[in-house]
Amino acid sequence: MSTDILRIAIAQLKPTLGDLAGNVAKARAARAEARKQGADLVLFTELFISGYLPEDLVLKPAYQDACRAALEDFARDTADGGPAALIGLPWNEKGKLHNAVALVENGIIAAVRFKNDLPNYGVFDEKRVFQPGPMPGPISFRGVRLGVPICEDIWGYDVVECLAETGAEILLVPNGSPYHRDKSDVRLNIAVARVAESGLPIAYANEIGGQDEVIFDGASFVINADHTLAVQLPAFREAVVTTTWRRGGKGWTCDKGMIEAVEEGDEADYQACMLGLRDYVNKNGFPGVVLGLSGGIDSAIVAAMAVDAIGPERVHCVMLPFHYTSPESLKDAHECATALGVRYDVVPIEAPVTGLESVLEPIFKGAPRGIAEENMQSRTRGTILMSISNKFGAMVVTTGNKSEMSVGYCTLYGDMNGGYNPIKDLYKTEVYRISALRNRWKPVDAMGPSGVVIPENILTKAPTAELRENQKDQDSLPPYDVLDDILRCLVEHEMRVGEIVGRGHDEETVRKVERLLYLAEYKRRQAAPGVKVTEKNFGRDRRYPITNRFRDKGAGLTPDAALYRIASGSSVETIDV
Repeated sequence: MSTDILRIAIAQLKPTLGDLAGNVAKARAARAEARKQGADLVLFTELFISGYLPEDLVLKPAYQDACRAALEDFARDTADGGPAALIGLPWNEKGKLHNAVALVENGIIAAVRFKNDLPNYGVFDEKRVFQPGPMPGPISFRGVRLGVPICEDIWGYDVVECLAETGAEILLVPNGSPYHRDKSDVRLNIAVARVAESGLPIAYANEIGGQDEVIFDGASFVINADHTLAVQLPAFREAVVTTTWRRGGKGWTCDKGMIEAVEEGDEADYQACMLGLRDYVNKNGFPGVVLGLSGGIDSAIVAAMAVDAIGPERVHCVMLPFHYTSPESLKDAHECATALGVRYDVVPIEAPVTGLESVLEPIFKGAPRGIAEENMQSRTRGTILMSISNKFGAMVVTTGNKSEMSVGYCTLYGDMNGGYNPIKDLYKTEVYRISALRNRWKPVDAMGPSGVVIPENILTKAPTAELRENQKDQDSLPPYDVLDDILRCLVEHEMRVGEIVGRGHDEETVRKVERLLYLAEYKRRQAAPGVKVTEKNFGRDRRYPITNRFRDKGAGLTPDAALYRIASGSSVETIDV
């Protein structure tokens, strides 16, 4: 039987990888809510039953079986006369594992479609674990031919073209599209391109939540065939929203519905960091977090993010002063902790540091004081924080920014100690900007106080690690605005040294930064995971060797055309260079 009105609920939810029972329970609750809203069909996100990104876990046969069993349980629920559902899961078909979506209705699994275009870049390794499915045809649902391309399937034209040519009337797209800065605009542009090419309206359902370093921001939407935005769900928050579709002379149109503003720029980055920390703590079962609060900008913004993520009662801040710690830092840390409403303890480290120095004195005798002694302070702080974590179960949150992680301005087994780092992918200049933002704005679902939570003095004083007398970061590093621009060129854009110098940077400084970037790779391999907010983070996106002697000499390549000739039978072919 065909219909002229179709009500489709978009379930923008937060699955947990591996919690199959919990994910199905979420699906049941969403379906019940959609039923109250009068929905005929619920569209869930990519691999919702299993969780996404599953990595090599999905290769485990027992896991594949458990996912299929969970789908069968959910399919039986649909015998109750309520809405049908399109829901994603891994599917083993004749020995080939696919990223799949299943239609369940009337108590049965009525149809299955496989993802054709498997992404294999950035955070994605789908060709490692899945096999591409054949070009999909539409699924018939109540007389309506639904095209169900899965996520990457709409980033190129071929799959949508195939669906349009085989009679699809509406495109319903389950997605696990991770966040990075300005990603929302990228998705909308891709969707509009597919609508323009196919003439079909599109409903785009995207996951939300944190999975290790990757954040999913939701922001699901519907675009009609005339390219207008009919529905926009919020970013970074769960929602089940039913959309109403009507068949007309020119095909299907979605009624105008919810239009939520989607945060952009620094506000979106802050929410991604907050959500990533919240889900890492909660999904892994930590009772709370503990961190060193130094009176500096990095630990202050991390403390604010932690309070916003999980509430002040679950955040423990510890000041760990040594004799280089200034009264100004003690005051700033205390004021920050008070503004945030967290537990705050002061644990002086003079005794353990001098004890270490005393123990090592016979070995260090005759050698000048230097970095080794400075790092004892950081490593003592790291040991104390880890001991508090071991005793009470709270996870240590580490506070190093991307600028420091890039050039190795951090101490292994010291300030790098910790289970997670929410600002790992933010450069120092961005940390300052986002800290100022938080003092005048707070996310809707943040659990911390409104108003100024980071004292003004923290925002304006010169950054310092306070590991020696009168130390400042810029004793060892270029000014952060210079450093961060060079790093963006090297890390995000892979620019040549000559190109960076052409932007107005000193060549010696650029070469120094490049050298530090390569040398610090071994530290980054041992760093805690952290939220990805840029297009290229350290870890899943940027995978460089530790042992690496390459340095950019700065001279561009001018190919020697005389060398570009290859033998072809008895003749020589010249290669175009």
